Amino acid sequence: MPARNRRLPRDLAWPLTPTDIRTALGAREPEAVDLDFDGRPWEDGTALHVEWVPRLSANHGGGIHPRWWSTVRIRVAPVPAAERAAARHLLRQDALPELAAWIDAARRAPQTWALARHSRSWRPEGSGTARRDDHRPYP
Repeated sequence: MPARNRRLPRDLAWPLTPTDIRTALGAREPEAVDLDFDGRPWEDGTALHVEWVPRLSANHGGGIHPRWWSTVRIRVAPVPAAERAAARHLLRQDALPELAAWIDAARRAPQTWALARHSRSWRPEGSGTARRDDHRPYP
């Protein structure tokens, strides 16, 4: 993300860019994905988070017509600027392919799964990434 668009203190940086996410998703309807860059790091070190938001009438209270809803929300959290390059490498290598596969599986999931909220998160850890589902603690 260019410096002119920064909303972060100088000691923080986003490990991924919108182009990284779009490239990983390929032709998987990027317009149906809500992408947001957080302004603060997560306490548990999460750098990438995806959430499945079911299309339920109870979600219609926001004043947006249901056909405009995004079923997938992706959030990128900042990391310490000194760790950005390493975090980016690990997330692009491990997390982004898993993100794309998770979204594909979510879109094909049976109705019982698709009617509930689900999430997956990744954080850089050592020489790889740690993953968790549905806000459970990282292993």
